[in-house]
Amino acid sequence: MKTLTRRRFAALSVLSVLAAATLAAPSPAAAEPVVGSPAPVFTGVDTKGQTVNLADYRGKTVILEWTNHDCPFVVKHYSSGNMQMTQKKATQDGIVWLSVISSAPGEQGNVSGPQADALTQSRNAVPSSVLLDPSGEIGRLYGARTTPHMFIIDAKGLLTYHGAIDSIKSADVTDIPKAQNYVLNALAQMKAGQPVNPQGTRPYGCSVKYGS
Repeated sequence: MKTLTRRRFAALSVLSVLAAATLAAPSPAAAEPVVGSPAPVFTGVDTKGQTVNLADYRGKTVILEWTNHDCPFVVKHYSSGNMQMTQKKATQDGIVWLSVISSAPGEQGNVSGPQADALTQSRNAVPSSVLLDPSGEIGRLYGARTTPHMFIIDAKGLLTYHGAIDSIKSADVTDIPKAQNYVLNALAQMKAGQPVNPQGTRPYGCSVKYGS
């Protein structure tokens, strides 16, 4: 009888552990958008308080750049002028460039609209708009993991590239001239009517500072 009781107690203990593990398990993250599939549509607010809807840009190529001005990897690309150069080449060709800040309040990189505008001006950056996403809704929708993390959407609304800005994963400015700029590479291929290659790369940088 005692043996049976001990067995029942052991079984109940195992079930309790499994139940606790199930409750503690994190909920699945939203699936990242797939290259060749429609890019997730979103509505956001820019630094001027204006509503920005991705659907309004149908017919144009759109680039999304996740950014955090305090991240050393972002500093690398802005202090060198590499990000601004990439922005200029894109926007001069009629491409819409949306910089997205998904840092939550109290987290590194979180800024107000005026602060974001001051950063844009001081760095001579030329995004079409800077979107404030403190809730992380847009970032999670795209599965944005790092700053920078780049996404290119074609005129049909299809995702054509996502990943790193270039091929050398470092915060060292001297690596930029040696790296392949994946964004400019993709844009040149799209302009020539060629398939984008590579379509996806592993982004590198600081983790996006989402809230809990």
